[in-house]
Amino acid sequence: MTCYITRTSSFLPGEPVDNENIEHYLGALPGEEEIKSTVLGMNGIRTRHYAQDQSLNATHDVYDMARQAVLSCVDSSDLSVPVTMLTSGTTYSPLLAPGTASILHSRISDIPATSHPMEISSHGGVCSSATAALVNAIRAVSLGAHRKALCVGVDHPSEILKVGEIDPIDDRHEHAQVRHSQWFMTVFLRFMLSDGAGAMLLQDQPSQDGVSLRVNWTHSMSFANESELCMKLDAKTARLSQNSVILSRYLFSCGEVFLQKALEANNDSFDDHQIVLPHLSSYFFRKKVERSIKKLSKDPDNPLPYWTNLSTAGNTGAASIYIMLDHFVRRGEIKNGDRILLFVPESGQFNFVMISLTAVIP
Repeated sequence: MTCYITRTSSFLPGEPVDNENIEHYLGALPGEEEIKSTVLGMNGIRTRHYAQDQSLNATHDVYDMARQAVLSCVDSSDLSVPVTMLTSGTTYSPLLAPGTASILHSRISDIPATSHPMEISSHGGVCSSATAALVNAIRAVSLGAHRKALCVGVDHPSEILKVGEIDPIDDRHEHAQVRHSQWFMTVFLRFMLSDGAGAMLLQDQPSQDGVSLRVNWTHSMSFANESELCMKLDAKTARLSQNSVILSRYLFSCGEVFLQKALEANNDSFDDHQIVLPHLSSYFFRKKVERSIKKLSKDPDNPLPYWTNLSTAGNTGAASIYIMLDHFVRRGEIKNGDRILLFVPESGQFNFVMISLTAVIP
């Protein structure tokens, strides 16, 4: 059987926040001004969104943002084929248990398309958690276990990165270079991450109107067996941190191996696609991404193009690929038969996911 993404949606809370106004939504920490300018100068993000007001109070929680994405994704007038599976992925949620899909199922129970009992699957992790949720649902539909499934990716890092919640370990005096300190590994993420949610509707048949994206194949691979822990969220302290030294050591070496294996395993190539949508955490990595694409292209002088909305949507973590695909679809530039690659690298302990799609337009 075949699986199609028949609808996408995204939700970015509040108005776009530019670099000069970040502290109005997250507050300011003593001593962070210098690293703020450095990090923002490297990551290329011009605007992002926060589910916070200027009093640092949350305007939405994870489940609220996920609900908003679902509202834009499901068509309550089409109940002929019910949604029978709900999967979700996130990095942070206010409740460790039950899973996000369980709470979300309750939050969307007033929507006719999702008001009944269904199978759920909650995925935790860093950037690839929601993509793993998507792969899970794709396989369920492809195997015929479900005819229609709903997938959600959502992240709300501002809730644990704002002043009053963030609790960095201040060990700056122990390091000649501040970027090697645990303080830096937590604080710099305040200028990297932002909030958002996205949803995708999967079906065993293409839509009769608009763009559907047929899933050609999925590929997932973890390199945790040979790499160090890089990004983590401590359950007791809610302290989120990322080791930039370990990131540089493993991300691209593991990533290039993954890309090669993914294409070989599916007897496919970059050159047979029209575009790749990579989850970029920062434009700092842009040149390395371009080199990796060239290395895998048959004609390095004409490599596969890529597209990202990082500069305007920000790095929304687990929700990123959902929001990116929705924004790309809404550009209205996809043609029938176009092949699209989704690529999500995760720096938690280096997990990677790739999905190949083909556009089907009636």
